[in-house]
Amino acid sequence: MKKASTNGHSTPTPMPTPPSVNDFALKIGTVNGTGSASANGLLMQAIFHMGVPVSGKNIFPSNIQGLPTWYEMRVNATGHTARTGRFQVLVAMNSQTYKKDVAELQTGGYLVYDSSWPLDASLARADVHFLGIPLAALCNQEFEGARERLLMKNIAYVGALSALLDVDLGIIEHLLTEQYGAKKALIASNFKAVKLGYDHAREHFDCPLPCRLERMAPPDDYILIDGNTAAGLGCVYAGATVGAWYPITPSTSLMDAFRRFCAMYRREKETGRNKYLVVQAEDELAAAGVVLGASWAGARAFTPTSGPGISLMNEFIGLAYYAEVPAVFVDVQRVGPSTGMPTRTQQGDLMLCAYASHGDTKHICLYPADPSECFELAVAAFDLADRFQTPVFLVSDLDIGMNDWRVKKLEWNDQYRPDRGKLLTADQLDRMDAFYRYLDVDGDGITARTVPGVHPKGAFFTRGSGHNKYGAYTEDSDEYAEVLARVARKIESARSHVPSAIIHSTGAEIGLVALGSSDGAAREAAEQLATQGIQVDYMRIRGFPFGSEVDQFLNAHEVNFIIDQNRDGQLRRMLVLETSAPKDKLISVRYYAGMPISSHHIVTGVQQQLAQGVIAV
Repeated sequence: MKKASTNGHSTPTPMPTPPSVNDFALKIGTVNGTGSASANGLLMQAIFHMGVPVSGKNIFPSNIQGLPTWYEMRVNATGHTARTGRFQVLVAMNSQTYKKDVAELQTGGYLVYDSSWPLDASLARADVHFLGIPLAALCNQEFEGARERLLMKNIAYVGALSALLDVDLGIIEHLLTEQYGAKKALIASNFKAVKLGYDHAREHFDCPLPCRLERMAPPDDYILIDGNTAAGLGCVYAGATVGAWYPITPSTSLMDAFRRFCAMYRREKETGRNKYLVVQAEDELAAAGVVLGASWAGARAFTPTSGPGISLMNEFIGLAYYAEVPAVFVDVQRVGPSTGMPTRTQQGDLMLCAYASHGDTKHICLYPADPSECFELAVAAFDLADRFQTPVFLVSDLDIGMNDWRVKKLEWNDQYRPDRGKLLTADQLDRMDAFYRYLDVDGDGITARTVPGVHPKGAFFTRGSGHNKYGAYTEDSDEYAEVLARVARKIESARSHVPSAIIHSTGAEIGLVALGSSDGAAREAAEQLATQGIQVDYMRIRGFPFGSEVDQFLNAHEVNFIIDQNRDGQLRRMLVLETSAPKDKLISVRYYAGMPISSHHIVTGVQQQLAQGVIAV
């Protein structure tokens, strides 16, 4: 590595970093509102198109402009996607966070900074490599206008990283051409900025760095996609035609995606008439009301929201549960309580969704682990809602919803037909002597329903007040209890219909349990624990009410470490409430600081518990 300096003062040359091909973590620190998102996306796309497994985490503030923002990329040839928190390469573009950024760099790592201005010598670390590149000065010479210079400075650091990490410039040029299409001036200016950074790095440093990229098999079977886009597409494929919402981070982009896909696929070519309806309501409560009204009328309808929205929707959620109206709620979780941290991630709504509303309620919940499952389970959510005539929650989180993930191409079976459950047709109603909305005629707890207007015999009022099995108002104790017991029996039967837990078992005495976005970190933690002689079996829960396999797994192990991305151990609490496993077999390992969980948090938590003697190892 050629000599680098900070603030004109020579620093000792750190020990060479061991070579690392397609296995490192990169962090870029910038300022929100400076256009860095496009630059970061360009770099990640380029790595992806080299066939190298890569994942990205966008750590951004909740205000519009001016606060620090970071973008983290993990490159891992074996496909691990979880955040590591340990970085080999760091780009420091925000002077306000230099000190914090430099501190997060691993010994022997590489810090790229804009040397157009001197770097405070107090930030120097003798154990890392400082690579100064005058990004601003280079762009000031070649571009005009403050805004263009600012934007191109970000593109220039993509060029510098391309040289340092050995990114294929041909791919960069292709992506720019694809992005800007016929706007040749934009293609030329952006590639010019890329070359500025690239050429300067090649001229002044030994390129590539020891931690570098190398082409792998073409990513033909993979895509980069975020969970909100995948869920929006899943809603379209499920047959949803009505979406209602009130904008809230981090779920708004899900409705944006649904609307975009509907405009492409749900518009009559001949007339231009929309065959879908998207309603921005005055608040989340009203959005839930629109969904219930549309579902009652026969449409497949949903609302995307986050924890604060679910809180406001509780009254209508209870109505849907008791009146037995199908409805899909997508909760893209963020940090609470109250407003919390809107642009940070957590799994703090597990109990809120499972038991939402007052009185006795329990709801079907699905827990996707990545965007691919957001697509798959969105479809399942509508089928379950119709089959069991009840609210169903697709419980995602910000990490899945708003970050780009490398997943297998989404698959679809063209033979799929929506499961509308016991939805009576006009012919069926015509053959009936009488129709009673809440009468269970076959003993499975699920009653038949109709769509208003299909047949005069099927017309009915849907009651959120006390009603008997014939649909009539009642305050009779026995009649009320009979209906509520049937509804409970109906939800209980959903255990065998929600997606089963995925279990990896080797007969170990220790179990590891997670759901949702904790999956990648949990699987990596299991591998790391094995290298330390600690064997664990792993179970990822995908649905609630929990299937029998969840109970069996927990009881088969001496101790189970439950991974909770929340302060209060909500998944553990639900397992204590809903399974027969002794609660002393269930130990919560928790991380709830708002960043995506890493294997480090899990391994450390397990080690601490084992050190306290919870089981002999």
